Order: sequence, then structure tokens, then C-alpha cells
Amino acid sequence: MRYMYQDSSTGGWVKGKSLMNSTEVAVGRTLLQLYKSTQNQSEELAYVLYNDQPPTDELSSTIRGHTKGVILLDKAQGIWLVHSTPQFPSPAGKQYSWPKNGLHNGQSFLCVTYSYAQFKDIGTQLLYNDIRVFDQSVPDVFAQDLPDLYSASKGEHVKSPPWDRQAQLTSVGGTEFISFSKYSRFHDDLYSGWLAGALKHDLLVQFWPNSRGILTSNCSQPYHVFNVQDLRFPSGPSFTSHVDHSKWSVSLSDAGGTWTCVGDMNRDQEEEQRGGGTVCISNPRVWKSYRALVSSYEPC
Repeated sequence: MRYMYQDSSTGGWVKGKSLMNSTEVAVGRTLLQLYKSTQNQSEELAYVLYNDQPPTDELSSTIRGHTKGVILLDKAQGIWLVHSTPQFPSPAGKQYSWPKNGLHNGQSFLCVTYSYAQFKDIGTQLLYNDIRVFDQSVPDVFAQDLPDLYSASKGEHVKSPPWDRQAQLTSVGGTEFISFSKYSRFHDDLYSGWLAGALKHDLLVQFWPNSRGILTSNCSQPYHVFNVQDLRFPSGPSFTSHVDHSKWSVSLSDAGGTWTCVGDMNRDQEEEQRGGGTVCISNPRVWKSYRALVSSYEPC
């Protein structure tokens, strides 16, 4: 349950101060705001918890987007936490905990704080992602301002083309991000079918390579996509992608741009037919820290 962490002040990866099952860790402290506030059933807070593998026992025959995340906001600002962990987090009426399935494989998290107005775009992106919601509360005062977020919280999705959408987002701290979201009818791989060309960079992609129909590295387009095989933290463990469930990509070189993207999609045939997305940042320091993790990748 150890983790590595970075933000704008760390200068790269640093070891986490506690374990992932603790509310003292970055993720736990962030989500504690959800569990504390919902105990009071506050109408001044909105949240949407979604996961294609929810922590609840309910089973659904409907295949929705391969997406995992948390939306939590008040009328001033909020967070969008994009992650890769199945059966996480606990519903709002419970307490923060780390799932047993999260003990073996690596996972990824990207948490960004946005102003209230940015959740108009974020709500639209979730309609493209076709999220599977397992807990939500979007009171009327939020629904009036953020109709797409409300619709997504009720399980709705886009009904007409285009089947992909990118949105420029700016954090409260002034950092620029780009959200890429695709609906199932996009019918292509997120990375080789869209992201590499949109960013105009060859990409290294880390994803879960143990499912059926894995896509091989792709050099058929002007910008190539390579599957990560082995990873190594400079001051931590080495491991293969077969025990790493995280979903992220990084530009192969820093020539002309330093892109890092964290999301919730794999590269396989099934997910060409499912919604999902990734959130990207162009930042030399972030790029350097992620690029250093890749010790080998699959050539074309």
C-alpha cells in the first residue's frame, strides 16, 4: 500500500508519507472531505462517484465506459480525481478504505482542483465517457448551472456525433490541462486513433496488458504509439506492466513538447468500443518524472 507522489512543489516523485488505506495519504485526505460532508447531508455539495467495476454488489449487463473517477465540488470550486482502481472509492455514506483488489497491482491517480465554472465542460466530458455511476448527489442548485454533469450523474451519454471531444481546462492554480473523452461509437483506440495525432507526438502508453485482444505497438500512423513493458522508479521498485493496472502515457521525447496524460483506458479491442478518456498536461518536470519510469517498451 505504499505510493509515490508528486505535485508542483515536490520537483518529481517523492515517497508517500503513509499507506493507501490511511486518511493521512493524499488520496485519503482528499476523499475525507466527501465522507465528512455527506454525514451532514449537505445541499451545498455535489458529488459523482463512478467506476466500471463499482464497490457495490450490483451487477449490470450494460457495458458502459471503461472509466473510474470522483467529482466533488461546492459552489466555489471542486476536484476531478481520475484513477484506475477497481471497486474504489467507498460510497459516500461509508468511510474511506482501500479495496483488497488494490493490494497487488499498481494504480494511478490524477487529482486537479478546478473552479466551479470548469465543471460545465467536465460534465460534458463525462457524457462522452459514458460513466457508470454508483453514488451521486447533484442538488438542484448545481443541476441548474451544470446540466451535463447532472445528466451524466443520471447515467446519460451523448446521442449524436461527433463521438469524441477535447476540452481545455484550467486548474485553480492556473495550470492548463486538456481532457480527451471518447464515446463507444468512436470505434478506435484512444491512443493510436486520436491522442498521438492530437498531441503530435510519439507516445509511450502504460496500461493493463493482461486482458484479451491487446493491441500491439502501432507505427502505422504519422505518430507512433508504443506499449510500455517494464517500469522503474529511480528511488523505488522495478516491475513489469503485467502487475501495473495504472493508465498513463507520456511523449517519447521532449522535442517540441512534454506531454503526460493520466486516464482510465487500456489498449485492447474491447475498449475500442467503449467510452473513456485521459487528461493531459504539458510540463517539463512532470514529463521527466514519468518518462524516467519507462525502462523498456514494445517496438513496432
